[in-house]
Amino acid sequence: MAFFCVDLSRQVNYNVPLEVLSGSKESGMGYRNLQECVRDLEGKGDLVRIGREVDPHLEAGAIQRRVYRAAGPALLFTNVKGCRFPMLGNLFGTLARTRYLFRDTLADIERLVRLKIEPQALLRNPLAFAGTVPAALHLLPKKVFSGPVRAHRTTIGELPQLKSWPDDGGAFITLPQVYSESVAQPGVRGSNLGMYRVQLSGGCYQPDREIGLHYQIHRGIGVHHAEAIERGVPFRVNIFVGGPPALTVAAVMPLPEGMPELSFAGLLGGHRLRMVCRPGELPMPAEADFCITGIIDPARTLPEGPFGDHLGYYSLAHDFPVLQVESVWYREGAIWPFTTVGRPPQEDTTFGTFIHELTGPLIPTVVPGVQGVHAVDAAGVHPLLLAVGSERYLPYAEAREPRELLTIANAILGQGQLSLAKYLWICAHEDNPPDLHDIAPFFRHMLERVDWRRDLHFQTETTIDTLDYSGTALNKGSKVAIAAVGARRRELPTEVPGDLRLPDGFCTPRLCLPGVLAVRGPVCTASRGCDDPVMTAFANAFDPGDAINAFPLVVVVDDSEFVSRTLDNFLWVTFTRSNPATDIYGIGSGTRCKHWGCTGALIIDARSKPHHAPPLVNDPAIEKRVDALGAPGGPLHGII
Repeated sequence: MAFFCVDLSRQVNYNVPLEVLSGSKESGMGYRNLQECVRDLEGKGDLVRIGREVDPHLEAGAIQRRVYRAAGPALLFTNVKGCRFPMLGNLFGTLARTRYLFRDTLADIERLVRLKIEPQALLRNPLAFAGTVPAALHLLPKKVFSGPVRAHRTTIGELPQLKSWPDDGGAFITLPQVYSESVAQPGVRGSNLGMYRVQLSGGCYQPDREIGLHYQIHRGIGVHHAEAIERGVPFRVNIFVGGPPALTVAAVMPLPEGMPELSFAGLLGGHRLRMVCRPGELPMPAEADFCITGIIDPARTLPEGPFGDHLGYYSLAHDFPVLQVESVWYREGAIWPFTTVGRPPQEDTTFGTFIHELTGPLIPTVVPGVQGVHAVDAAGVHPLLLAVGSERYLPYAEAREPRELLTIANAILGQGQLSLAKYLWICAHEDNPPDLHDIAPFFRHMLERVDWRRDLHFQTETTIDTLDYSGTALNKGSKVAIAAVGARRRELPTEVPGDLRLPDGFCTPRLCLPGVLAVRGPVCTASRGCDDPVMTAFANAFDPGDAINAFPLVVVVDDSEFVSRTLDNFLWVTFTRSNPATDIYGIGSGTRCKHWGCTGALIIDARSKPHHAPPLVNDPAIEKRVDALGAPGGPLHGII
């Protein structure tokens, strides 16, 4: 493989005023590049420059996380230790700022979504959709022969070496836009642009020649990889960093098959996306800040990771594809955007909320009968879904049971990335449930109605999120759909009774929510994928009349004080640390016609298991350095 020569002789001044680096944003149009965006945010006081030297090793990520928690501004680090390029953090750190970035195009997208839901609206009021046709023209990328992104070349080692958590396996790109095309039918129409993490250093990678490409199951690039394996040929990949903010959002959008992410980026950005297209090369956005080009041998992998991930734990080292680097391009005045992830909420929480605002109204058009779905961020998104659906199969029945809800539940669990969920709680629209995003009342509504003898529906050998270590193996675990309809069948206790009896080894009962009890259990030593005899004995220690059965849900945890302290703690621990098929038990449990249920309390074992990945913990020394930035006289004083 040939490598391009590197021009390091030209020194670029990255501390010049931003108006020199970019033109002004045109009125009524989205940002054409990241420089326009940064200049605009700085002008309105929603971006802070940090001129002090900041280390990309742990410090930059810790600063970004702290400022995100404070709902602070975007951050431009102009003096990055060991690197010529400035870094931009927390760009999408608040929902208000994210909406502002796309203020010129949100109305167009809302009109297009409305047309998808209600096509006849165009006939009723054509003038209301007068801007729709011009906006739709932005879906078509514009081919050009050259652009700013091809101004200079550098090496992987010269890029910002961001390491977010102490035990990360090296430096990573955390906002990459990974572009690939079908080897069977090349071209933009069959392309995929996804945000798959990229490891720049560490492990077994040859410095400057190889980088790791980690993508999870059910990702579009996997289809291209499978085609390359079938044909026995390598395939090309381009990795974009920066560029117009619309590109970043497009890379994380769960778009339907057949709609290229590049097209959506043009729609969201308010202009046709200029793509540099040359023979024998994949396209690259003309206005991207960086572009790494390379080739993947579809049969070759290397260990990638560990990496502190969005569930709040490390994803460990596993074999993933390797990109053989050909070239690294960058534009004049290039800026390196980044984020860090960890236990929710983090900056990617804003992505999820913004995407739901754009696409949430479309969900009923995809799954008939569904009224809404909420992937719960505090539980790590994929572990827990809440849903509302219709129950219309037997409207004349005297006593309603889940019927249509089960059809809807199966459809949800077979739909795109929703198929990676472990827990789906679904109730009936006809029962007037609370808002899906009002989580505590939603759980109360469910627990007042659920019948554990009937309403648990398992898939015991299936796929789960690649980042979730609660299952029986990597990518492998189970799911449970919990459906509840009808009138209330119980009153939920709101305090722990004084006569509550617990077996030896279990203690400190605490109320998490009405009807939800957390109990501290002994340290788990059970083997992976097996029932724990300690938990079986716990469930068998109770009689039907025992006080614990007043609580429909009991969660056994390592620290019940912590779990009961906040709703987010309960959601995070319960649903990230349990695998339904192995970690659900019940008082008075039994199987009838292969259907498992229980007459008493349902028990979820949410203790840490020997096979779980370790949780993320901040470095105390780094946190002290961040504290200093927020002290009087520091650049973040009054922000953190």
